[in-house]
Amino acid sequence: MPADLVFTGGAHGGRVFLSDASRARADAVAVRDGRIVAVGADAAELIGAGTEVVDLDGRLLIPGFQDAHVHPLWGGLDMLRCDLADIGTQDEYLDRIRRYAEEHPRDEWVLGGGWQMSAFPGGTPTAAALDTAVADRPAFLPNRDGHGAWVNSRALELAGITRDTPDPADGRIERDADGHPSGTLHEGAMGLVNRLLPPEPHARLREALAVGQRHLHSFGITAWQDAIVGTQYGDAGDPLPVYVAAARAGELSARVVGSLWWDRNKGLEQIDHLVAMRAAGRAGRFAATSIKIMQDGVAENFTASMLEPYCDGHGHRTDNSGISFVEPELLKEAAARLDALGFTLHFHAIGDRAVRECLDAAEEALRRNGPRGNPHHISHIQVVHPDDVPRFRRLGVTANMQMLWATLEPQMVELTLPFLGDERSSWQYPFGDLLRAGAALAAGSDWSVSTPDPMAAIHTAVNRRSAPSEWEGDYPAFLPEQAIDLGTALQAYTAGSARVNSLPETGSIRVGMLADLALLDRDPFDGPADEIGDTRVLGTWVEGERVYEAG
Repeated sequence: MPADLVFTGGAHGGRVFLSDASRARADAVAVRDGRIVAVGADAAELIGAGTEVVDLDGRLLIPGFQDAHVHPLWGGLDMLRCDLADIGTQDEYLDRIRRYAEEHPRDEWVLGGGWQMSAFPGGTPTAAALDTAVADRPAFLPNRDGHGAWVNSRALELAGITRDTPDPADGRIERDADGHPSGTLHEGAMGLVNRLLPPEPHARLREALAVGQRHLHSFGITAWQDAIVGTQYGDAGDPLPVYVAAARAGELSARVVGSLWWDRNKGLEQIDHLVAMRAAGRAGRFAATSIKIMQDGVAENFTASMLEPYCDGHGHRTDNSGISFVEPELLKEAAARLDALGFTLHFHAIGDRAVRECLDAAEEALRRNGPRGNPHHISHIQVVHPDDVPRFRRLGVTANMQMLWATLEPQMVELTLPFLGDERSSWQYPFGDLLRAGAALAAGSDWSVSTPDPMAAIHTAVNRRSAPSEWEGDYPAFLPEQAIDLGTALQAYTAGSARVNSLPETGSIRVGMLADLALLDRDPFDGPADEIGDTRVLGTWVEGERVYEAG
């Protein structure tokens, strides 16, 4: 029988990255009924009268990228709201917010986000500045990493936030010299305003998911793990029913794993509810089989959980070592019970103490339950104590890298390095050490925190410098000894992420696998390493059906 689709070589030959352990290459691929039926010379023999033939012509065909930590629904919603992600100064932000408010006079709130902390002194914008752009209505604008929000005076007033309002246990209200709230809310303090936001209609969330899905497909992404599914966003909407409805309606062209939110304000009593959500969260290409546990915040606002206190910017230790959102003994017990129930544990850990606490929890699950094959993973892994690097392999925990962040740029230079100190700064994003220690690697973007472009992230992992599209200054390579090679980085973003997404029929190119594929506009192995980030995606296929074609 002829194939439905064949990728084959032209004058420059076919080039196919198989993403297998041997790092082998092939020159052609044939697809029938959504699966790969031939790899190599046999593929050309399956070309028939009705076969679609794609000429590789020296470009590289790869397995579809899989993003192991991303927020597509909320990224899509940001694109529909006041989107600040593509600009970078306070004046630009205020101008866009002002114009957005004028163009949406009937909106009860001005919503959006995506601002960079490095655009503001100390990373903390003020309500007074935001009032110059919008004062007649409340405004709530989370920053790019989602761990802080910029609010105006009207929002503070509606939420009843004054100098007498105490900081919540899991967050902080930024204050001026007199103790008055200044307009930035960190971590759990965002909830003081977030709870007041009007709920988004289901149709609006479906639209946002469609926008996010199209955006991810344009970067060759065929599957992902949504890192927050559940009611973490309060009345703003739960992605779970949105995914289920989209999957049942045939609107979900990607494969999606939902990572159910562990409510850090509750305990073990929530497990039964999570089991029920998993049962209800299966439809088509969507399955809610993972649990997201956010163990700490971020280093830039001093909520990342550290083994030793932060510095004050002048090399002196303070009395603040960040926040562990889940008490470590509770974390161990939760991990053991969830593992026994077959859930994948998806930890957020930025600081070295949070990384250690998550590894301790995985170790407790292994001790109690034995190896069950659940692909537990720790995302972000910004600061890892050297003693904990070999534990990833020993415990079978995957290092889920956000490779794009492993570079020097204004936020790192101004808001991170001075407060970590020299020794801890040298422990950041230790991808090379993890690889040499035998750890399994996966990759994700955390979009809309940062671009979802895998090739920009891979460029950073190989060069330890920003990709051209992400350039923010002329900095040297950041800890170049922690670089990884191009093949390893590609495998992490394909086969590695397929493993943590529990999608064994994807992630590599071989006979019998599902035909989830991406075509790059060049073979990045042929060019210099500092041009990897210039690579673009020409087409994306899921089960042999084209879901994206470059214009």
